[in-house]
Amino acid sequence: MDRTELADFLRRRREQLVPADVGLPPGVRRRTPGLRRDEVALLAGMSTDYYTRLEQARGPHPSTSVLGSLARALRLTDDQRDHLYLLSGQVPPLRAVGDKHVGPGLLHLLDKLDDTPACVISDLGEVLMQNRMHVALFGDESAFSGLERYLPWRYFVHPEERSMFPEEEHERLAANQIADLRATAARRAGDADVTELVTRLRERSSEFAALWDRHDVAVRRSDTKSVLHAEVGRIDLVCETLLTPSAYQHLLVYLPQPGSDARARLDVLRVIGTQQMV
Repeated sequence: MDRTELADFLRRRREQLVPADVGLPPGVRRRTPGLRRDEVALLAGMSTDYYTRLEQARGPHPSTSVLGSLARALRLTDDQRDHLYLLSGQVPPLRAVGDKHVGPGLLHLLDKLDDTPACVISDLGEVLMQNRMHVALFGDESAFSGLERYLPWRYFVHPEERSMFPEEEHERLAANQIADLRATAARRAGDADVTELVTRLRERSSEFAALWDRHDVAVRRSDTKSVLHAEVGRIDLVCETLLTPSAYQHLLVYLPQPGSDARARLDVLRVIGTQQMV
């Protein structure tokens, strides 16, 4: 681990960013260029003291999860992300299928959608990054680990997860998830993460196994969904899916259904979410 070079790289990348680059308000007049250390720490989900020690070349050996968080917070490109790992004495993640690094372009789009719930999700249903409105609507996805990271796993193994959707939509949402997962499994035949998820789901959920055996296939690009939110009530949404060139990561954007009062409810949710963050 090259602490001096790592510290210099972190500082220079931080100084090259402005609040607007990461979805933060400009705030009061700044005495130094770029973001403040506490802002980077907040975006990366770590303490300001920990990040400061890294920038001062006296920090501990960062884990791969910490490096991934820093790469997202600093809006690093793939090459910059790899450089960060190498300076820290870690092997950069593979860029092939399974790479969970969300590039700066998608992160920029998420930041700009400040009044619309949006997230970046993998083709297996793992939420890789959320904007603030998505967190306010669905909750923070960053705490899940293992198979719990995948939305299909929680949907079929923990039926209580469905309580956020109207009961009359449960069957349709289940079928849509499996049809999309079928398409992914065919495209990525033999990949260990796909095989494990499907095998374990078939073992744990008879409903999943029955639907899987129907062999329905459909890549989800657009869908309707109603969310029952504890504070603002039912929100009727249209979910648009934008595929990245590799089709491994998707940008999901949740828009108000035409003719519904979803826009007004989202506006209230935005206020509530802002108050909670403060």
